[in-house]
Amino acid sequence: MSLVVFESVKQIHCAECRRGPLRHLVREAGVPRCLDCADLGHLVYLPRGDAALTRRAREASSLSAVVVRFHKRRRRYERLGLFVEDAALAGAERACLADSEARARRRERDRLRRAAEDVRFTAAFAAEIVRLFPGCPADRAVAIATHASVRGSGRVGRTAAGRALDETAVSVAVRAAVRHTDTEYDALLMAGVPRFTARARLAPRIDAVLDGWRTVSGDRTPRDRTPPSRPGSGGRA
Repeated sequence: MSLVVFESVKQIHCAECRRGPLRHLVREAGVPRCLDCADLGHLVYLPRGDAALTRRAREASSLSAVVVRFHKRRRRYERLGLFVEDAALAGAERACLADSEARARRRERDRLRRAAEDVRFTAAFAAEIVRLFPGCPADRAVAIATHASVRGSGRVGRTAAGRALDETAVSVAVRAAVRHTDTEYDALLMAGVPRFTARARLAPRIDAVLDGWRTVSGDRTPRDRTPPSRPGSGGRA
């Protein structure tokens, strides 16, 4: 279990020595104390950002504490860095310098591998869009797939269902693209119309576009509008 140091944005003073306002503090039984009174004053602060340095400094430090700050909008504590022993940080810095070139080469290899994987996945996602919506222009299919499959975005293309090219997940991505691009949905949101109200108002127009895309050129029979429902197809569009 890690010790926790809070970064405060309020005017808080140490309950023991009355020093303050404190940038970093520890809460013992709900009572704020400065790092010196909590016997952590000899530690040095290491901001987050270098994973190898953080890991090595923490492993080498016999005493360490995680630094967190409350994010009001997300309503959760987020990690900012670590307090570690000075000698441990110095040793970790030397170790990181010694193998920095090797780690840089490994990061570059990983970056290239991920980029190639992303290109293949986006192409597969676009192909699945065209299969489900053969009337969708090829450039639109590529644009929708590119937007939905951005790594780390949390969008539907990056959910488990999206990565599996689940029909429901792919259809959700296409529907979202039509909503934002082919209707005044964004303008309605800017005008203060509630999201679900705007979606319901525009649903018939979106369905008309999708029904047109489900129709193969020269074939007036649309594909089934509702793909089979599968679990786990949620995500941000």
